[in-house]
Amino acid sequence: MESFLTIGPQESAPVEEAAVKPEIRVEESDEWYGKFVMEPLPRGFGATIGNPMRRVLLSFIEGVAVTWIKIDGVLHEYSTIPHVREEVLEFLQNVKGIRVRSLTGRSGRMRLEVEGPGEARAGDIMTPADLEVVNPQLHLATLDSQEARLVVEFNVEIGRGYRPVPSGDGFPIGVMPLDAVFTPTRKVNYVVERTRVGQQTDFERLVLEVWTDGSLLPVEVVRQAAAMLTEQFGFFAQVGVKAPEEGKPVWADKVSPEVYNASLDRLELSSRTLNCLKRANLHKVGDVLVLGKDGLLKVRNFGEKSLTELYARLQESGFPTPDELQGEAQ
Repeated sequence: MESFLTIGPQESAPVEEAAVKPEIRVEESDEWYGKFVMEPLPRGFGATIGNPMRRVLLSFIEGVAVTWIKIDGVLHEYSTIPHVREEVLEFLQNVKGIRVRSLTGRSGRMRLEVEGPGEARAGDIMTPADLEVVNPQLHLATLDSQEARLVVEFNVEIGRGYRPVPSGDGFPIGVMPLDAVFTPTRKVNYVVERTRVGQQTDFERLVLEVWTDGSLLPVEVVRQAAAMLTEQFGFFAQVGVKAPEEGKPVWADKVSPEVYNASLDRLELSSRTLNCLKRANLHKVGDVLVLGKDGLLKVRNFGEKSLTELYARLQESGFPTPDELQGEAQ
């Protein structure tokens, strides 16, 4: 008697979590809002990644804020400004809403000089080349007379998080300090969803939403937050491992401190290339050497043409390129 073997559908082999590599998609992105999706993740990793990202995004990203102002003819915040509808305290509240982008990561000063009648807006503020007001439509004051004249000096600083007005009387007469909100991140949400890989449904999808004030793009703050966490967690990865030199890359002994700390301004790069690097918080030759070619090409608006220019300028100045150093380290 013949026997027949019936072969049914085969069950797919379980997917090993270690073999699954998550991918990140930028689903939406503009100056103020970004939506990022990371999947697939092993079960439990959605919150493990999402929570620290949220904390770092809200508390540790450097930003720019006005920390004090000086109004011509006004001695303190309880005064009035001649021919200006707003009192000084109301004007100070409006000033707190000014959002500024720093192209060089340095502090600076701005100045407002307007005459009435009319409306004074943030876009009327005169800024140096490395500072930019990103919300020019913000209302500051209403000048209600032909005789009205408003002259204000703004001090702009770089910082993190929130800084209240310093206590004490350490400011000169006429200088009015402000509590400063430096963080460019306005809001962060994350959601963990179930997803599947093959027939397995016990994987997770992390959806991260980020809102900024426009001084930094959501993509930029997410990149910075991830870099901070990577750096801090990296210390655990080195436990028990003897590094070539503590705190230095493998090739660090081939680069002198003078070269490593040299300002990128010395390279005389085009404004476009230099601004791309500075917006990504790259200010020294050592910064671009550490980031490497692949990392540089991920910088927003920094493409092959900018990379070629950077390499040429490094070589003209007698500096090594990232490719040369990484080749020696291998």
